[in-house]
Amino acid sequence: MSGLRLEGVRKEFVPGRPVLQDVDLSVASGDFVCVVGASGSGKSTLLGMVAGLVPPTAGRVLLDGREVSGPGPDRGLVFQTASLYPWRTVAQNVAFGLEALGLPRAARRERVRWLLDEVGLGHLAGALPGRLSGGQQQRVAIARALACAPRVLLLDEPFGALDVQTKEDMQLFVRQVWQDVTPTGERPTVVMVTHDTEEAVFLARRVVVLSSDPGRISQEIVIDLPGPRPLEIRRSAEFLRIRAEVEDLVRAEHRAHQARLAAAPT
Repeated sequence: MSGLRLEGVRKEFVPGRPVLQDVDLSVASGDFVCVVGASGSGKSTLLGMVAGLVPPTAGRVLLDGREVSGPGPDRGLVFQTASLYPWRTVAQNVAFGLEALGLPRAARRERVRWLLDEVGLGHLAGALPGRLSGGQQQRVAIARALACAPRVLLLDEPFGALDVQTKEDMQLFVRQVWQDVTPTGERPTVVMVTHDTEEAVFLARRVVVLSSDPGRISQEIVIDLPGPRPLEIRRSAEFLRIRAEVEDLVRAEHRAHQARLAAAPT
């Protein structure tokens, strides 16, 4: 079966205290899904399970019909901070995963050059990360995640540390990456965690809202907006309507969580 599936997923770090519970989610190949929810809803834990970094306590995570049992080159992961190797050049950072796979040097060099051109950093191939801005470092991190041609690109609050203008530039960049950065002609599947509902509506084709304590899927909203999406679409009536719907859902889940906490015995 093509695509990503979470079936009956539950995660406990402390026995009897689930962070996520009864999570069922399907993401078709080539889809773009954003996961939103209040703090403590398990967004990053969910992403960590798809990445193979966090084993589920119960249930299964499947990619193309095969159970995920650990990290692999079929999934690329980008965090809020770029976490580049400061002693390696931009090109060497992007090549890291290809080296681990044993790709021949000539093929490695050609793929790195193609990726850096795609992310607009070919002119900085020989630079060290310390010379780059925050947005440029995140571009390198995304190029590195895409180097091994993963089936799924996982983004965990990737723009949370950037200023507003750089953040907008990176949002446009990720939409472009999703549309055409792939050597096989297939779109990568993107699953992104964000606390920014406007960002989620702008980027995704589907937004998944998580409840809190434990995290469950509360609602899924299809984002039926035309593409490509310029920044100006955020001022359209339909965009504002969808954003308000998502924000209301997140707010309602947060209030319900606070009410449960207040009613819990001390």
